[in-house]
Amino acid sequence: MKVVLAAVNAKYIHSNLAVYSLKKYAEKYGNNEHEIVIKEYTINQYVDEMIADIYREHADVLGFSCYIWNIEYIIQIINDLKTINSDLQIIVGGPEVSYNPEEVLARHSNIDYVMYGEGEEIWKQFLDHYVDGRLQKQKINGLAYKSPEGIKINPVMQPVDLSKIPFVYDSMDNFKHKIVYYETSRGCPFSCSYCLSSIDKNIRFRDLDLVRKELQFFINNRVEQVKFIDRTFNCNPDHALEIWKYIKEHDNGITNFHFEIAADLMTKEELELISDMRPGLIQLEIGVQSVNQKTLEAIHRKTDIDKIEKVTRTIGKNHNIHQHLDLIAGLPYEDYASFGHSFDRVYAMRPDQLQLGFLKVLHGADISEEAKEYEMVYSSRAPYEVLKTKWITFDEILKLKEVEAVLEIYYNSLQFSVTINKLEKYFDSPFQMYEKLGQFYHRNSLNGAKHARVSRYVLLRDFIEQEFDLTQEERSQWEEALTIDFYLRENAKSRPVFSKDLTPYREKIKKIYRNPQLISKLQGYAGCSSKQIEHMTHIEILEDKYILFDYQNRDVLSKSAAMIDVTDYLQY
Repeated sequence: MKVVLAAVNAKYIHSNLAVYSLKKYAEKYGNNEHEIVIKEYTINQYVDEMIADIYREHADVLGFSCYIWNIEYIIQIINDLKTINSDLQIIVGGPEVSYNPEEVLARHSNIDYVMYGEGEEIWKQFLDHYVDGRLQKQKINGLAYKSPEGIKINPVMQPVDLSKIPFVYDSMDNFKHKIVYYETSRGCPFSCSYCLSSIDKNIRFRDLDLVRKELQFFINNRVEQVKFIDRTFNCNPDHALEIWKYIKEHDNGITNFHFEIAADLMTKEELELISDMRPGLIQLEIGVQSVNQKTLEAIHRKTDIDKIEKVTRTIGKNHNIHQHLDLIAGLPYEDYASFGHSFDRVYAMRPDQLQLGFLKVLHGADISEEAKEYEMVYSSRAPYEVLKTKWITFDEILKLKEVEAVLEIYYNSLQFSVTINKLEKYFDSPFQMYEKLGQFYHRNSLNGAKHARVSRYVLLRDFIEQEFDLTQEERSQWEEALTIDFYLRENAKSRPVFSKDLTPYREKIKKIYRNPQLISKLQGYAGCSSKQIEHMTHIEILEDKYILFDYQNRDVLSKSAAMIDVTDYLQY
């Protein structure tokens, strides 16, 4: 029998750990009588292309890994393929279908089976009991299916020993330039009402001897990024410490490891261990969600905001670890003003990125049962995003969408830090600044058009000119800040309109590049000619000083070029 396991990922750089894990587990423990083929696509591909590619496999069974970002695409694919071949057996699994398998089967006539719960052992038994085109359905725990008597839901499958799940990566050939996903634990100690992970309280860990061997595989293969999908990586400090120690001691200078942690659980020993890691070795994602205590209580989230603030600032002082902090709009008891306060407090922690997300009312999560009480109105389409609540209107949600848009462009991109840091001082709060900037950006984005990179600088300049009555000197200072931001990230040969004319300085700039001592000032340019260095760097006139932007030596976290004062090199 031929089986296709298909995944529709959000981006090309993503991979789907689930389908690889199912395949490996069945091959190791199953009867090996079936051919299993993995197919990965993205939501940016045409559905017709995916349908044609899957059809050409002429599979007997087709399985899909279902999530909120891909379910609409998957249903289209399933319906068309079933129309073409009614004998094709369709099995689905994943968080978007396992919350209520009976409802999924009743709603979608072309889905034959639903796996609910952890999939590895269910999938293995599904294949083992599929003999001569017939399936002994009743013998497979964790399986829901249709029968002449109606929809049947078999008993739940017991969780798998995490250490028995095979390592899915034999070779990295299929994962070049992609984020590699890896897990060392399952389950979550918290009970956040908006999250499906809170359903599984049975926290299990992969054997550390296995983990060390697998980490070394990533290190040896110089993988660019390994993203741990452990829901709260540091819920067991001993487990976290051992992994961080191994990564630190075996650092290859290239691989980055991403972890989702609870900052308020960080211990002194953990903070000391990571304090002098190579910049860029690890990055941390920290969910704050809100600082409103009534909100946190309502969503059953036990969070020490003061501890999070202290920990994130302690980590930030060392400038070696990228910190990504999350907020969620639309939670219970969080009105517009309260969210603005949450925003300002988290912003003050100075994360490298601050993600403003919107509540997804997920089927199966506790908050879906509480939605009526909170007067939550949310989209009937995946990802089921909140539209309004008892505390926040849709008009206010739209204003927060504007804030989210400019936050991504002007803060999270790390491309406007000089100008934004200067601009913050002129507003009562960061939230007020982004609120006004968001409204301005929206008014100047006709029909939702995306602005080119240079246009975003020009728009920021126009916003500043609208907000303040500037003197010519002040306008020049703002344009200089924008120029610094522009050249920190890009050695552009086309000069932006807001930058001063360098024509009067051309000869002096060339004189600096011809100075033979310049190469000793720079790192990584040995053997380069003055013309090569001029092409690879940029010199800007800032406050009557000649500042060289060195693109071969960038800040690891911000990706900004090094800035070097080369004014003295006019003399030789």
